[in-house]
Amino acid sequence: MTELIRLTAAELAEKIHAREVSSTEVTQAHLDRIGEVDPRVHAFLHVDAGTALAAAGAVDAGLAAGDAPASALAGVPLALKDVLATSDAPTTCGSRTLEGWVPPYDATVTRRLREAGVPILGKTNMDEFAMGSSTENSAYGPTRNPWDPTRIPGGSGGGSSASLAAFEAPLAIGTDTGGSIRQPGAVTGTVGVKPTYGGVSRYGLVAFSSSLDQAGPCARTVLDAALLHEVIAGHDPLDSTSIDAPVPPVVAAAREGAHGDLKGLRVGVVKEFAGTGYQAGVLRSFETAVDQLRALGAEVVEVSCPNFLYALPAYYLIAPSECSSNLARFDAMRYGLRVADDGAHSAEEVMQLSREQGFGAEVKRRVMLGTYALSSGYYDAYYGSAQKVRTLVTRDFEAAFASVDVLVSPTTPTTAFEIGERTDDPMAMYLADLCTIPSNLAGNAAMSVPSGLSDEDNLPVGLQIMAPALADDRLYRVGAAYETARDDAAGGPLVHQVPELEVAR
Repeated sequence: MTELIRLTAAELAEKIHAREVSSTEVTQAHLDRIGEVDPRVHAFLHVDAGTALAAAGAVDAGLAAGDAPASALAGVPLALKDVLATSDAPTTCGSRTLEGWVPPYDATVTRRLREAGVPILGKTNMDEFAMGSSTENSAYGPTRNPWDPTRIPGGSGGGSSASLAAFEAPLAIGTDTGGSIRQPGAVTGTVGVKPTYGGVSRYGLVAFSSSLDQAGPCARTVLDAALLHEVIAGHDPLDSTSIDAPVPPVVAAAREGAHGDLKGLRVGVVKEFAGTGYQAGVLRSFETAVDQLRALGAEVVEVSCPNFLYALPAYYLIAPSECSSNLARFDAMRYGLRVADDGAHSAEEVMQLSREQGFGAEVKRRVMLGTYALSSGYYDAYYGSAQKVRTLVTRDFEAAFASVDVLVSPTTPTTAFEIGERTDDPMAMYLADLCTIPSNLAGNAAMSVPSGLSDEDNLPVGLQIMAPALADDRLYRVGAAYETARDDAAGGPLVHQVPELEVAR
């Protein structure tokens, strides 16, 4: 069954629905792969073979009875980021604070996956409460990049992206607050999409920064991401920020793009995302990608978005402020870790000791930053000013999209760095999200698609495509057209070049 793990999700779905192979066989093949390579990769925090195989068996039984597939992805297994609530598995958010906690309900994304007949293989590793760019902040140890296990797989959703690159899962779900789907996608040679804010329900997504968090699809191809996007998207009355509008035609756009050109499309290259601080090999890969877009018939123009330069500092005031408020719920009184619960300590002491032991260094850093920014006398100077910058970033996008259909940039300034390289330098770590953060502040749609390997270190580079809010289908048209051209030029998908991983014996 080794060949099954190399197929795309679309190919697997076609074979399962035609009953050429069973969902049980496909799911078991991926569970076997997890058993073989995850001791080396550490993409998963929790694997539930029984639940996954039961879901796969239900799909097989329905197909055998002549029932139509529940969705286009029915029977195709998936890895779920451990920030989305699951009523039958722990949801830890990579934190000791929630170690072993099993929610009493499913997140809407989880429920939609189950209803679509998608077996959930398990929960993937992540930076604690989604705070990080390397998955080194997990309380349960770092995930390793399958391209080079000495390097990071991106963050905060490094577990999801690594599971794809290691062929442990054909699909995954991530969440993106400042780039946590796209940046891991870029450094692992996979596809990651941040849908329009409100396009996918946040109900049951453990909140880091409520005005920025967005769940989205992770995959090895643009079409696979589109198929998954269609499954999880749509209005949810349980989420007050959910958009009550039709889901953009992302699957049709991906299929059209893969077999068409980009004639008539105007592509804007963001001038501010080509300055100092970028790895030379990343910039060369980006320039080659832009040339390929031109060859596909797109008109490429330079666009200036001057306030994008201030997006990073604004983000690191807004996101910590919201996390300071959101993480106040972890008070050791109702659920989660409780330290010194011996009757000899006051509630305040129990709360303090539990947070001291339960939260990691990065979470504490951001909580303190946010609490300070929201404090009396500083709110207007810091949080208020950052929100004004957010408005300016949004206006830059609006002005740009008045003249172009999509914007492009490198996804992240460098390729995957070595584990431990930036752990003592928070500013260097934060710069990994330099290109991705503006789309979170504005709420528009964005995608990272593999753009080849850097000629400096032979590691993956990502091309970021940005589209207006509710124009997610543009991402898929451009991404699929570029993916086809890139694969044709390279002789096949980038992810098939991942070196063989050490197999557990």
